[in-house]
Amino acid sequence: MAGVQGQLYLIGLGSNMRHWRIGPPSAVVGKAMAALEDACEVIAASAILRSAPVGPSAREYANAACVVRCALHPPAMLDLLNGIENAFGRRRIGQRWRQRTLDLDILLWSGGAYVDRRLIVPHREMRGRSFVLGPAARIAGTWRDPFTGLSVRHMHARLTKRRPLPR
Repeated sequence: MAGVQGQLYLIGLGSNMRHWRIGPPSAVVGKAMAALEDACEVIAASAILRSAPVGPSAREYANAACVVRCALHPPAMLDLLNGIENAFGRRRIGQRWRQRTLDLDILLWSGGAYVDRRLIVPHREMRGRSFVLGPAARIAGTWRDPFTGLSVRHMHARLTKRRPLPR
């Protein structure tokens, strides 16, 4: 959707469940990027990476990140992302971190911070997740967290750097 004016968003994408029609999680993430492109202009997209599960889920994830330009403000963008998740069969019931067909998160927004009862940007758990920061650092490494002032690349390096063992 070329020529869209508006906000820039860094979006995290993840899947750890096969979709009956689309296929494995990596295909789900790829199709989700295409669905985003129907509503927004995709400026950059990372490769789709595999990562270990979080929480009680035993299934491996496919994760990616993309930067999109969209005329929507954060609450409307959240509604768009939730609509795409629902179209892919996402159901928000049960325990946290369970298997899911698709998970789309607003990680950062060009407008800085945004907080209301439904949405907090930057994403609260982004800073502690290498499976989020890794793909994001590849395409938006210089974007800064408005609360910490750290770039995505710096947050990823801090999270993944090897610390010497204590003596």
